[in-house]
Amino acid sequence: MPSEKILEAKKQLVREMSEKVKSAKSIILADYRGLTVDQDTKLRKAMREAGIEYKVVKNSITAFAAKENGLDDLTPFLNGPTAVAMSDTDAVAPAKVLAKFAKDFTALEIKAGVVEGKVVNVAEVNAIAELPSKEELIAKVVGGLNGPIYGFANVLSANLRGLVVALNAIAEKKGA
Repeated sequence: MPSEKILEAKKQLVREMSEKVKSAKSIILADYRGLTVDQDTKLRKAMREAGIEYKVVKNSITAFAAKENGLDDLTPFLNGPTAVAMSDTDAVAPAKVLAKFAKDFTALEIKAGVVEGKVVNVAEVNAIAELPSKEELIAKVVGGLNGPIYGFANVLSANLRGLVVALNAIAEKKGA
């Protein structure tokens, strides 16, 4: 039986992980077996740049944290080596980065995920990864809003241009 000190340390790890799970907009689980050190370093660097927390956590700790947050459906995916990618700001970013690396490095295998409190399978994680980023969506909306404004400005300028051409023609006619 583990000592009281070790047990308390594990309980603290579960509490910390539970808080992270609670605040995360998305969590993606992946099997990283077979990645080379160089590939893993590139993956970790991409995760840091995207603002994603990526680490290997014991399955039992992740299972307890998931259970505390009502995510019991995640437990079947917690077998074998499991890396956890979490983001508390962007629900799409972990799926995007892991899906990209899973295509590049076949050894990386996505297991499942949690997006906005709902457990999702690999197909759903890949579908989420295909979504455009928040910045792309904002740019599309702004572009869509600007289109009618530009059209309206062109219509107004065409009317003014026509008026100027007509006045110029009258002025030339009277001048001749």
